Amino acid sequence: MAKIRCDTLPDRWRITLTDPPLNILDTEMLEELRDVLGQLGRERPLLVIEAEGEKAFSAGASVEDHVGAKVGPMLDAFHEALRRMTSLDAVTLAKVRGVALGGGCELALACDFVLASERAKLGQPEIALGVFPPVAAYQLSRQIAPRKGLELLLTGDPITATEAERLGMVNAVFPHDGFEASTEEWIGRLLRHSASSLVLAKKAFRLAGASDFEQRLEAVERLYLDELMRTEDANEGLTAFLEKRKPAWKGR
Repeated sequence: MAKIRCDTLPDRWRITLTDPPLNILDTEMLEELRDVLGQLGRERPLLVIEAEGEKAFSAGASVEDHVGAKVGPMLDAFHEALRRMTSLDAVTLAKVRGVALGGGCELALACDFVLASERAKLGQPEIALGVFPPVAAYQLSRQIAPRKGLELLLTGDPITATEAERLGMVNAVFPHDGFEASTEEWIGRLLRHSASSLVLAKKAFRLAGASDFEQRLEAVERLYLDELMRTEDANEGLTAFLEKRKPAWKGR
């Protein structure tokens, strides 16, 4: 059963994560996301990513798929999906109703814009499992004040949508009731303009920012796979989560 749905609407593409309540980003879902993103052309000026259910935009990447030989293919699928999304000409926007944690937060932050419900929470809790989020290490170092980014990375504590807006991770926060209408009104501020102008203005912004996402992500991937995943604590943290027990850290 497909875990991703892609709809082609007159003014946008809409990708929906369809595995509620948590919309866990397992390898199967990530491969579907990667493939769908690879099929999008230049016919629409906007891509909206959202999720089914009220509980979670996505509670993160699958812990089971972080263990042993599974972690490489999972990271490959996830990072290739994000590479394809960040290279799109279309403006990208995430609608976040519930929690966006771990890989779910990384997916939202990879979009050009993030609109959140007042009930939403965002965070990178990976440190509690003895690992770190590769993409978020890049995103949080560039998208918000470095000290706050490092705090989110090293504490693992989630923050409210209101705090995320204050930090610049979220563009706008809307009441839960009427969220759809409010987000559509916000999106209308984009779509009232020329589609070609939107695409070219985004391209100009990206050129001016001189993003080195590709090079930095490759370096973080090597650190994750060649150093982190070879530590005892990383494997202990993931195993303890799956076994529903407290990890016994060794510091190595």
